[in-house]
Amino acid sequence: MKIPSPDELKAGYQEFQRREKRDAMYKVASFLVAHFWGKPADMADGLGVLLLTWNQALYRYGSFDFESLEKCITENMSLLEKYRERNILSYSPHDDKDISHLFQAFLAALEISDGSKAGTRSPVATSKALHLLAPEYFPLWDDKIAKAYGCHYAYKPAAKYLTFIRLCKQIAAMLQPMMSEQNSGKTLLKLIDEYNYAKYTKGWV
Repeated sequence: MKIPSPDELKAGYQEFQRREKRDAMYKVASFLVAHFWGKPADMADGLGVLLLTWNQALYRYGSFDFESLEKCITENMSLLEKYRERNILSYSPHDDKDISHLFQAFLAALEISDGSKAGTRSPVATSKALHLLAPEYFPLWDDKIAKAYGCHYAYKPAAKYLTFIRLCKQIAAMLQPMMSEQNSGKTLLKLIDEYNYAKYTKGWV
């Protein structure tokens, strides 16, 4: 994958912001997780309702089990606290074991629990959940973004997500000096996702 230049990144996230001025779902999701932090049942409700909306294409076939999501959050709260306080620029290979564990745990917790596609798992929903829980550390992806980065998740999704994190760290390191130029208050990873979405998911740039 070709790492985008600073100008390409800026053009991408500015086009996203031009077309998606409100970005309402992301704001609501971030607020709910922060508001209910430390209360796994409420975190699961807030996170879950938003994932059902964001990933309606998958979950229209059946929902995941909210109790399983709550249990996953409860059992991993100490790790989630750790990564919520960190930035992707602090990533090192020493984190790989933790990240793989969290990815696999949430991948299982968010699988469809009923209906015709019971047992179906979504690496996309998993990345969204992890990002909302630790928004400065875990990046977002979707099918088109993962393919563009050479990290498609059809096979060994946790390992592919680690590769994706390493690539996003490279981009974040390049983007960081530009942060003072704009005052959106957004994280490095949110701006990278806006670029990725504009370029790879929608083809706007």
